[in-house]
Amino acid sequence: MANASPVAQPAVLSDLIPGARVRDAALVVGGAALTGLAAQLAFPMWPVPVTGQTFAVVLVGAALGMNRAALSMALYMLVGIAGVPWFAGGASGFGGPTFGYVLGFIAAAALVGRLAERGGDRTVARTVGTMVLGNLTIYAFGLPVLIATLGLGLGEALAAGVIPFLVGDAIKIAVAAGLLPAAWKLARR
Repeated sequence: MANASPVAQPAVLSDLIPGARVRDAALVVGGAALTGLAAQLAFPMWPVPVTGQTFAVVLVGAALGMNRAALSMALYMLVGIAGVPWFAGGASGFGGPTFGYVLGFIAAAALVGRLAERGGDRTVARTVGTMVLGNLTIYAFGLPVLIATLGLGLGEALAAGVIPFLVGDAIKIAVAAGLLPAAWKLARR
């Protein structure tokens, strides 16, 4: 009697969608477009606006997994550098005080995606931890560029580029912690 091969379990939510290469390409483009759209939900502040980008980045990471999410954020960055006005406030191009955050999107999406592949989005507590690490990664890339381009000290950079965003990030994390485990429960039905 032949052994039945085990059925592969989906690593992330997008693995539930049939297809392979076309699906993956569509997901990468869709993740970049979602991030570009979320960037337009902006509340002007100086030097860093409040946007929906970070929420899109962590959701794309969790839903697409490490490789597709990183490719999606790299595409978002490259298309924005090429001139598509889909960075915060309709900006485009290379550089500036907020460009470090855009670089951080790639690393954060990859990290969140990898953690999601390992089940980091299946429970509320694990999702919170995954999303906190993703947000910290974005700050880790954003702050040095903010400091370098504006000549700020660390305290000034934290006051301008982190502290004003903590409440909003907590809300985004809470929403993700409600959405992702619920989506997995629905997917298991």
